[in-house]
Amino acid sequence: MSTLNTIPLITIDGAPTSLAAYADKVLLIVNVASKCGLTPQYTALEALYQQYKDRGLVVLGFPANDFAGQEPGTNQEIAKFCSTEYPVTFPLFSKIVVTGPEKHALYAALIAAAPEQIPHGPWREKLTSFSAKNGFPPPNELPELLWNFEKFLIGRDGNVLARFAPDTPPDDPKIITAIEKALETA
Repeated sequence: MSTLNTIPLITIDGAPTSLAAYADKVLLIVNVASKCGLTPQYTALEALYQQYKDRGLVVLGFPANDFAGQEPGTNQEIAKFCSTEYPVTFPLFSKIVVTGPEKHALYAALIAAAPEQIPHGPWREKLTSFSAKNGFPPPNELPELLWNFEKFLIGRDGNVLARFAPDTPPDDPKIITAIEKALETA
């Protein structure tokens, strides 16, 4: 069993849990935010979950307010947003910190296991410009998360298989291929 499975987590409803609840599943772990330019990815994440859940994929959303204050709501507000604006049925967890010295143990372990991301486009350059125009700090350097909606793919054995950049759409062929390969592994 992977050490990821032993890290304590809290669901968006306040119940204690861990990734052990998803043993033998393929996981796509995503740090989410409701006021981000990438928030529409919720639709594709839900479609991915619906398409592959019967084969063993679970999408797990971890709200975080680490980037430009784009997840300011309470857990209850986030849950309501995700059930009304983007009818999300995949599991959501309590808001956590995903970057910096106070990052949640789950994200510390994910980043340690996958310090590099598979890039998609010129997202870092866009964020650098966005940050400068809006008076925000520049984007984080690797291995820290770059922004909201970074994706970690976890195999059935609990090990990190891949890390995808925030601007990689959930239905990108790179992600689909990696998920299908992981689902085929017993």
